[in-house]
Amino acid sequence: MKALAIASAFAALLHVSSPAADRAAAATVALENAHVRAYRTTVGALAGVAHAPGVVVWLDADGGGPAGRALWRDDAAAPIEGDARGGSIVIVEPLESSAARKAAPPSASKPGDAPFTGMSFTPLFENARVSVLRARMEVDAREGVHTHASDTVVVHLSGGEIEDTANGKTIVNRWKPGDVEFEARGSSHSARNIGHAIDVVLVALKP
Repeated sequence: MKALAIASAFAALLHVSSPAADRAAAATVALENAHVRAYRTTVGALAGVAHAPGVVVWLDADGGGPAGRALWRDDAAAPIEGDARGGSIVIVEPLESSAARKAAPPSASKPGDAPFTGMSFTPLFENARVSVLRARMEVDAREGVHTHASDTVVVHLSGGEIEDTANGKTIVNRWKPGDVEFEARGSSHSARNIGHAIDVVLVALKP
């Protein structure tokens, strides 16, 4: 009887560490189109992430540094050393694509260049593939009508409510921490923060 109990306990341990359990902890695709793919996961669960260059954005401070930090990795799916405590992350991988990009008009602006009040932008890093910034919208912050000069991935750190106006229509988007949105090159809109202060990381893809 005792041997049976030990065998049952051992079988249960094997079940917990089975491939099915590992798949449950794998990364999930939060955004995908012809130009970019973004995953939502944790530092210790990189299964399912493509072995390709990308930006890693930390959503919280559990990995030993501040929330909102970002870095470029030549292989975004490789184990992340020095972060044994884990941490929730979003991985943004630019995709090589033969799909035609919509040309941005000459009046298009980079993140932070459009008319705005109550907003701040802090550059994090830039390379040949991306330009990455930390942005904050204070309460009632407003961004005037502008056209995006690049495809931009917005990684929401805090979540919040943003009133967005485009093509004569106004909607309210309610974002949660870890949500990912895509703002296409050549698209135009204005925005207003109608809730608490909002923190995001912007990953602008270079043509």
